[in-house]
Amino acid sequence: MRFGFTDDQENFRAEVRKILRSDEIRTAAEEATGADGVEPDGRPLYRLLGERGLLAVHWPAEFGGCDRALTDAAILAEELVRAGIPDTLHVNTIQIVGQFLLMTGSDEQKRRYLPALARGHSFASVLYTEPDAGSDLGALRTVAEPDGDGYRITGTKVFSLKTHLVDLGLCAARTSPGSGKYQGISLFLVDLKAPGVARSTVAGIGDEHFHRVDLDSVWVPGDALLGPRDEGWVLLNDALAIERTGLDYYLKAERWLDLALETLVDRGADDAHLEQVGRWQGALAADHVLAWEVLSRLASDEMDPVSAAVAKYHSSELAQDIAIWAAGVPSPQQRADRHRTVLALDSACREAPGLTLSAGTSEVMLQIMATAFDSLGSERY
Repeated sequence: MRFGFTDDQENFRAEVRKILRSDEIRTAAEEATGADGVEPDGRPLYRLLGERGLLAVHWPAEFGGCDRALTDAAILAEELVRAGIPDTLHVNTIQIVGQFLLMTGSDEQKRRYLPALARGHSFASVLYTEPDAGSDLGALRTVAEPDGDGYRITGTKVFSLKTHLVDLGLCAARTSPGSGKYQGISLFLVDLKAPGVARSTVAGIGDEHFHRVDLDSVWVPGDALLGPRDEGWVLLNDALAIERTGLDYYLKAERWLDLALETLVDRGADDAHLEQVGRWQGALAADHVLAWEVLSRLASDEMDPVSAAVAKYHSSELAQDIAIWAAGVPSPQQRADRHRTVLALDSACREAPGLTLSAGTSEVMLQIMATAFDSLGSERY
């Protein structure tokens, strides 16, 4: 359990803040942030960050990183969000797909993909969820059939973000259909510009729309297989633990509470507002500890799906609650003025419903926790 940062970590945080305060980065961040509606293309900003080594600091230098600890990568993620950097591309490309590839891929796969991701020259997304499967990955139907020295993948994936901007998809598919709900699944790295890939938008209430990816007999080479064939279920659980640190949800909640405080400073806060702000800050402090507990374990190569489920559940539910509360804070006059802060809070409120669905629903997180408690009971009695 982490209760504080080391001097080296504090120095690293200060160094990152200094770079992010440069005029060039601040200008690029403003251009990549939408005041209302869909965010502009953030890839030029990410190329700037990549040139300064601020995307994947914990990756080995031979794969485009800076040989720093995984906990330093979490510090970097915190500072990127606090500097107003749109985080979705970083979360999907570096924190989830890149991190999983770093832990599971062959050396040849790491050399091929990771340096471009670390420089901001290539981007990636996760292709797990399907229209009829939802969060139940054991129900996925996408198949990968052997074809020559590779595979042909056919299926439909939904509810991924920024997928229209990315180059690479981490795709789960069945390589041995009929072998069981959790058996015969494999993971592939799919070129999303390959023939047979079609990307479209899924309409929703959020400013950032989800995307659908149809894979029509898309050919991938044999070396696109990530990990052993038919053993993807165990890998999927490791990948989901990486995805469920809760840090990204915590950072959203922290930012939205800060925005609400800005409007309260302008309009004047009453006792009820101040009391609620204190409660939110206490809950956020607990949330931060939960996220860092998962991150600290990952830094020690420990995968704990239950701790990850607790962190994901707590952080996404809290972020959703704060977003809904914060949207009601601006005064009628502030709303009439359509200030940038008010528009950002409205956008957060529209994003909030998806927080407890993405990366596994709250119901799935509760099920993982309940199953763990059942196991404890069986061992005791």
